[in-house]
Amino acid sequence: METNIINTPNAPAPIGPYSQAVKTGNLLFISGQIPIDPATGGITAADIIAETHQVMHNLRAILTEAGGGFEHVVKTTILLSDMALFAEVNTVYGKYFTGNFPARETFAVKGLPKNANVEISMIAAL
Repeated sequence: METNIINTPNAPAPIGPYSQAVKTGNLLFISGQIPIDPATGGITAADIIAETHQVMHNLRAILTEAGGGFEHVVKTTILLSDMALFAEVNTVYGKYFTGNFPARETFAVKGLPKNANVEISMIAAL
């Protein structure tokens, strides 16, 4: 089975020893994305709604580079700095999907890279 590393300049460069995504067979494993603006390399979002949109834009860029879209996503994991953010993140997240939603879990964690409030990873079937 062939494995390909997926990287795009339209999403933030990895900030550690990992790839934006790895495609093996028809599965695409996207590393957790935080709300880094790929144009600036920093977090410029002013609130959790803007942070979540930036995360979803980053994920879309990686899906597009791999030849897919949100309709191909089968599983997501959402990490939050505080479960009190769940409703706002959930509302934004839901706007990016139509039809069937992927399987998902959501966790509150003690901290996220760069003091982000949300991180989302995905698995897609292309």
